[in-house]
Amino acid sequence: MLVIGLVLAVLAALLHVYIFVLESLAWTGERARATFGIASAEEAATTRQLAFNQGFYNLFLAVVTLLGVLVIALGSTPVGTTLVLTGVGSMTAAALVLLLSSPQHRAAALKQGTVPLLAAIAVVVGLAV
Repeated sequence: MLVIGLVLAVLAALLHVYIFVLESLAWTGERARATFGIASAEEAATTRQLAFNQGFYNLFLAVVTLLGVLVIALGSTPVGTTLVLTGVGSMTAAALVLLLSSPQHRAAALKQGTVPLLAAIAVVVGLAV
């Protein structure tokens, strides 16, 4: 079960790297605008700095999660588990905040929060067994 949890954690991290790319590198492009419902190039330009910062937040969550998986693979399960659960737990919490604060973004919250939640559960169960 631990391996399943770590695979899910990697998938969640990769999703957050993709979100980083959209928010921090491609925010004014058509794909990012369509993904986040940005109506115009002007609106994208106005919100670019906020998205840039938020993208790095997502990147840092991915990095801490991937680092945790690597540390577990290298044999330090307590430290690695702490990092993985910090990363996927923060991803899950952020998705919950989005879900509760913005009903129109419910689908996005579920997309960004389901895999990290499943990863956290699988890691905890995997370590308990």
